Amino acid sequence: MDPLPNPAPLASKLRNTLVRYHSIGDGEWRVAKKTKDATVWRKPSEEFSGYLYKAQGVVEDVTNRIVDHIRPGPYRLDWDSLMTSMDILETFEENCCVMRYTTAGQLWNIIAPREFVDFSYTTSYEDGLLSCGISLDYGEVRPNFVRGFNHPCGWFCVPLKDSPGHSLLTGYIQTELRGMLPQSAVDTAMSSTLANFYSDLKKALKA
Repeated sequence: MDPLPNPAPLASKLRNTLVRYHSIGDGEWRVAKKTKDATVWRKPSEEFSGYLYKAQGVVEDVTNRIVDHIRPGPYRLDWDSLMTSMDILETFEENCCVMRYTTAGQLWNIIAPREFVDFSYTTSYEDGLLSCGISLDYGEVRPNFVRGFNHPCGWFCVPLKDSPGHSLLTGYIQTELRGMLPQSAVDTAMSSTLANFYSDLKKALKA
């Protein structure tokens, strides 16, 4: 088990990585799923043998409120159907923490419940916000869970210039679920989970 990292350099490196993902040209992405709420693309990850996913959709609300529903805090558990528990293990400053959370089984439990310990950081980006995270090897793994690992991932949320009450939400996710899983099952689950994330978030914001 590693000790907790120094948050400042990790936060800076994480932000730079996400900004780099955000500048990847359209030609490198392949569409994985399209719904009325979001489009999901993917490309091979540079971090592990799976994919880096990009999800994007317009959400009707202001940037701060959307990010408050996504980042670690009281809202997330209320609406995110995949997340089953969340504990803040350590808070470094207002926008920086380490959290442990668990996810429900997926695909008729082919994918068993997972546990993650993530460093989370929220910062300003252009006229909006970036909330990003990366998994840490920290804390004991609880029984009945497989410990998954999130490579650098995050959500950019910026107001639409011609419609300030709407925001463009763009996510980059690369999750290594670990355990003995067929890659095709993981890929199917990831695309659907990201598309559902947008529809669930929109319902929560309207509630």
